[in-house]
Amino acid sequence: MANTDLALAIDIGGTKIAVGLVDRRGNLIDRDMVRTDLDKRANDLYDSLASLVRRQAQRAIDTHNGRIVATGIGSAGPIDPDCVTVSPLNIPAWRRFPLREALVETLHDSGIDVPVFGDLDAKAFALAEGWLGAAQGETNFIGMVVSTGVGGGIVLDGKLLDGGSGNAGHVGHVIVNPDGHRCGCGARGCLEAEASGIAIESITGRPPTQPTYEIMQRTGRMVGLAVASVCNFFDLKLAVIGGGVALGFGPTFFASAQEVLDQQCRLDFSRGARVVPARLGDRGPLVGAAAVAWRGLNRGASQPPNAR
Repeated sequence: MANTDLALAIDIGGTKIAVGLVDRRGNLIDRDMVRTDLDKRANDLYDSLASLVRRQAQRAIDTHNGRIVATGIGSAGPIDPDCVTVSPLNIPAWRRFPLREALVETLHDSGIDVPVFGDLDAKAFALAEGWLGAAQGETNFIGMVVSTGVGGGIVLDGKLLDGGSGNAGHVGHVIVNPDGHRCGCGARGCLEAEASGIAIESITGRPPTQPTYEIMQRTGRMVGLAVASVCNFFDLKLAVIGGGVALGFGPTFFASAQEVLDQQCRLDFSRGARVVPARLGDRGPLVGAAAVAWRGLNRGASQPPNAR
């Protein structure tokens, strides 16, 4: 029986690192996860990821009769194109960490020489929700993750925006409160500094898993302000939002965000903009990372000179 083509999917976040196997239909057939240990040094943190990669690579063969044909990374940002280096604001040990080269070497040592593609985790999320989730069939929308941090990916005319350095759509750094809290990026009043899990705990002294009703409302309003600006700027009528904070806060969060959208999206082309919860749940990040891999293969993207 022929082996099943699989993408090795990698999700890098401030709370967890996950690795999984996804087929060409978007089925997540296996996964492993570790908590992101922010006290570890850069190489020690990578060793935790490499261990997951080796384990999933072996399971692709032994358990699923699969053949890994590409690797996709979704990483918190900022990043360089294809995650040649990554500098996630919420992972201080990784500043311009050479993630792609390290993964190529780890895969090579495991006997797997496949192209490695990478993108922002929230852009990967947008690809996933457009492929199989709440934005399926839509050609213009923003996908957002409100979790430990806040990120986004914008799809216009059916194409995911990349920008000059691959960081387009980083909605976490839209200013929603000019006199607000200092952000990890150095600015003041970014959405990430007002509505992320880290920000909520810093502001309230309570973990985001124990929110008050007022915090759920306030977080929804802050996100609604950012989404309204994006909808007015990019001519959008749909925002799909996932992540532990947004989905954990549930209807209160989404109702507050929608109320702000109704107030602030008053132009003919943005009036009626909707904010909806993601449909893929906790599968979304790894399905999105796989979408990055399949997109890379479909593009026939050339690899940097150091690719094996």
